[in-house]
Amino acid sequence: MATVQFINKEDIPFLKIIPAQVDLSTKWQEKLEYGVRLGNEFKGKTTISFQTSEGIRTVETTIWSATEKYISLKGGINIPLNSITDLHF
Repeated sequence: MATVQFINKEDIPFLKIIPAQVDLSTKWQEKLEYGVRLGNEFKGKTTISFQTSEGIRTVETTIWSATEKYISLKGGINIPLNSITDLHF
């Protein structure tokens, strides 16, 4: 079993984010509606795992918004939905 490597949200812009082996974008759409509400109304955090050129990285942060292709985090940081491998609330 691979070790989860947590990173700080501020380190995301320095990573090369790539598509995950399996695109689960449609699966994440419904969950992300909850994640956006959790972040905006309750300041709750979501654990997001996503694929990078160096392997899967995980960050715990609030989701500010979600579109059909990206999630937006504080500070103008975007993560493509097709790179997300897991979400936990």
